[in-house]
Amino acid sequence: MPQSLVGNWNYPTSIRFGAGRIRELPDACKAIGLQRPLLVTDPGLASLQMISDAMLSLRKAGLDPALFSEVKPNPVAANVEAGVRILRAARNDGVIAWGGGSGIDTGKAIAFMAGQTRPLWDFEDIGDWWTRAKPEGIYSTIAVPTTAGTGSETGRASVITNTETHTKKVIFHPRMMPSIVIADPELTVGLPARLTAGTGMDAFIHCLEAYCAPGYHPYAEGIAVEGMRLVKENLARAVKDGRDIEARGHMLAASQMGSTAFQKGLGAIHSLSHPVGAVLDTHHGLTNAVAMPYVLQFNRAAIDEKIQRLARWLGLRNPTFDGFMEWSLDLRRQIGIPHTLADLGVKESHLDKFAEMAAVDPTAGGNPVKAGVPEMRRMYEAAVAGRL
Repeated sequence: MPQSLVGNWNYPTSIRFGAGRIRELPDACKAIGLQRPLLVTDPGLASLQMISDAMLSLRKAGLDPALFSEVKPNPVAANVEAGVRILRAARNDGVIAWGGGSGIDTGKAIAFMAGQTRPLWDFEDIGDWWTRAKPEGIYSTIAVPTTAGTGSETGRASVITNTETHTKKVIFHPRMMPSIVIADPELTVGLPARLTAGTGMDAFIHCLEAYCAPGYHPYAEGIAVEGMRLVKENLARAVKDGRDIEARGHMLAASQMGSTAFQKGLGAIHSLSHPVGAVLDTHHGLTNAVAMPYVLQFNRAAIDEKIQRLARWLGLRNPTFDGFMEWSLDLRRQIGIPHTLADLGVKESHLDKFAEMAAVDPTAGGNPVKAGVPEMRRMYEAAVAGRL
C-alpha cells in the first residue's frame, strides 16, 4: 500500500443531541460517576437563568456542584490555574464545561490539569509532549455547548493564550475529550446575531481547512463536506432568526463535525487568525472568517480541483473555484462579516511580528501550500488591504 494511504483516525464521544436534553445533565453526571462537579463557564453565561437552572437541577438530583466563571473570551493560563485551585479546594470530582469555545476549552483544561504537577505549557501539542501527563490526574468532563462554532465539545485539545509571549497554545491529550456532550440547540437561541455569524463561520472554516488539508483521511473529508452543506443551508437562517431551532440544531451538528474533521489538519486561515486574536483579543471565528478568502486565493493552485468538487457537492450554480469564492464572499456580506483585517484593528505595523508568529503556529503545517514568514506576510498584506 502506498505510504500516502496511511493515517491515524479518531471519532468523537457520546453525544446527547436534541432540544430539551439539558434536562439530562444530572443523569449524565451520574453516568460517569460525578457527585461534586465543578461547572465552568464564562461570566456572561454565569449570570443567565440557564446556569442557575442547571445548578438547581443538579442539587435536586442529590449532587453537590460548584461554579467557576473567571474565563476570558480568549482564555489565558491564569484562568485555568484559578479554576484548578477552586476545584481542589472544593474537592470537586469532575468538570461540566459549559459555553462557547472559551468556557469549554477552559473547563477541559482545568479537568486535565486537576491532578498534574508539571506546568500547563509542558503539555503543548508538540510531538509526544502529551505523554508527560499523569493519566490518573485527568478528571472527567461533560461538555455543554452554547454556541455552534469551535466544536471544542468534541475535541481533544484546548487553546489557551500565553500572556507572556502573546501566543495561542494548543494543549492536547487524548483524554481531554469530554466523556459526554449534551448538545441542546435551545441553549444557543439567545446568542446574538453577530456571534452566531462569527461562530458559524468558524464551524465552516474548520470543515473547509480539514477538507483542503493534505493527507489521507476519508472519514474527515466526508464529515467536513456534510458539515459545510449544513452551514450553507442554515447559517444565514440562524443569523436572521435566532429562534429558528431547526437551523440552530443543524449548526450545532456542523460545529461538532468541524472539530471532528480537523484532526486531519487545519491551515493558514487559523495561522493568520491566532496571532491577531492573541494580541488584539479579537473573536476567533470572526477573525477566521475575515482571513478566509485571502488564504483560499493563496492556496488556489493546490486546491482548485478539490474546491470544484466541493462546489458541485454544495450545489452551487457556478461549480468552480471562482464560483465558490463568489458564494463565500456573498455569505460573508449577508451575515455581516467585515471584509478586511484592518476592520478588526490590524495595522501595517503589526505585520512583521504577526507573520513570524503565524509561520510557527501549529496549524501552519497543515496548509496545502507551504507558507513561511514571507508568504504569511503577503497574505496579511492582502487581508489588510482587501486585495483578492
